[in-house]
Formats: sequence, C-alpha cells, structure tokens
Amino acid sequence: MPKMKSNRGAAKSFKRTASGRYKRVKAYKSHILTKKSRKRKRNLRKATLVHPADQNRVSRMVGN
Repeated sequence: MPKMKSNRGAAKSFKRTASGRYKRVKAYKSHILTKKSRKRKRNLRKATLVHPADQNRVSRMVGN
C-alpha cells in the first residue's frame, strides 16, 4: 500500500499541540486594516484551537 500524502498547505497552517488538538492562525488580518479597531486587530494576532467539529478533517489533511 502506498504512503499517505499530506496536504502540504494544511501541514504548514496547522500545528499539533501536546494534547493532540490543532492550533491555527485567525483569519482577516492581512489587509484593509484601517477600518478595523485596534482591539480587533490585537485579538486577531493570537492563535486559537481548531473547532472540535473540524478536528477530524484537519488531522486527515495534515496526515498525523
């Protein structure tokens, strides 16, 4: 049986935590930043965990 191939884009976007969940970067921080409040931009900097409903899909893409 051939090896499983991981989705390289997903592998670069998600990191596995020690507890087995996945960390991700928040969206909407790349452009048109003038109309976004300082508080909103500051909160977008922080990483967050992938929602449990998407956990299975992400782990399949990353290939762990």
